Amino acid sequence: MDHPKSPLSPLLVNPATGEAYLQLPSPHENIIITPPRMSDAPDIIHHMSDPLVYKWLQGPPHPYLPSHAEYWLAQIKPPCDEILKHFDTELEQPTWMEVCPVRTLREVRPDGTDIMLGDIGIDRCGFPDVQDLEERERLSRENMARPTGDPEIVWCIGGKCPQSACNDDLTHAWCCCTDYLASSHHGRGIMSAALQTIITQWAIPRMNTRIIRGEAFKGNIGSVRVFEKNGFVLENTVDFEQVLNNGGKMSGMHVLVWRRSQQ
Repeated sequence: MDHPKSPLSPLLVNPATGEAYLQLPSPHENIIITPPRMSDAPDIIHHMSDPLVYKWLQGPPHPYLPSHAEYWLAQIKPPCDEILKHFDTELEQPTWMEVCPVRTLREVRPDGTDIMLGDIGIDRCGFPDVQDLEERERLSRENMARPTGDPEIVWCIGGKCPQSACNDDLTHAWCCCTDYLASSHHGRGIMSAALQTIITQWAIPRMNTRIIRGEAFKGNIGSVRVFEKNGFVLENTVDFEQVLNNGGKMSGMHVLVWRRSQQ
């Protein structure tokens, strides 16, 4: 693929579809990150029904229904679309962005079609590892109140809101289930490359990101390695027990932190 850059550089744009994307580096040039599409719902249901995927996710309901996928897409698509409205005009002065408008992993086939592989979202952190609910809500509230572009914002890969805010199945459908890859593509280094791409191509230059946290289930060595390969440092492991919607149990959480000043 050799497509032109968009006004929202470093995003590229597919001239045939008009869709923006980021491309992973070699040897994963056939993997791109695009905005979510409403047509992704069947693929999301498939991935959220795969035990090799959902066993490491805290929030998704089980069984995962079409209504959950539709609700999830209705939550994540509008913020991406809002950023992409700037496509039609060159920005006179660069401005800090609140979200990354591309987050859906896709594999491009030789004929130009693609298949949806997963999701990697970067959002303001809700500190899901903090077990004291009042303290968690205080930290989250302060983090959410910081203005866009504030270097003190704590960002998070794979989680969006404080767990105390998850009060129904539909909210659970989008609260804590970002950052996953189709099991058919595990072990290939794709998620490590995707995380690197999101950080270097968008989070740093377009969001002024200085601090990113990554949380992984205790025992999820694969996710820990993905973070560590991208400069995250394991700072804490919190022990607690939680029964998941899929019937599994979570015994704790690894907390890894990336700081731009240490890269």
